[in-house]
Amino acid sequence: MHSPILAPIVALVAWSLIMQIWLYATRIPAMKAARIRLDPTVPPGELTSKLPPNVRWKADNYNHLMEQPTIFYAVALALALMDFGGGLNLILAWAYVVLRIVHSLVQATTNRIMVRFSVFMLASLCLVALTVHAAIRLIA
Repeated sequence: MHSPILAPIVALVAWSLIMQIWLYATRIPAMKAARIRLDPTVPPGELTSKLPPNVRWKADNYNHLMEQPTIFYAVALALALMDFGGGLNLILAWAYVVLRIVHSLVQATTNRIMVRFSVFMLASLCLVALTVHAAIRLIA
């Protein structure tokens, strides 16, 4: 089976890995500069609170990419299995991926909350539409 909607899934996974690399590329040098000692008895939030906000933003975004996108992966795979991964669903899937990438770039660079929230809501609307389409396909 090869459904076109698999491409945006792979693209978002690849973007998540890019964010992981960016996270560690900034976090490790910042931890060294702040002379943060890795102590298993100290809660992670306490350790990272000593890092500059622009370093923490990348980790926050990486965590966000492990949250809502899991729903996207599930519904996109369901659409692929139902042979309903083309047309409007493909456009919505790519829109979701592009919006999540924009969300990442906003959060990792300027972290302007209202811009980030607006982009998140647009992406969420794409996800809702994909879910509704999958539900309709199952019912029909």
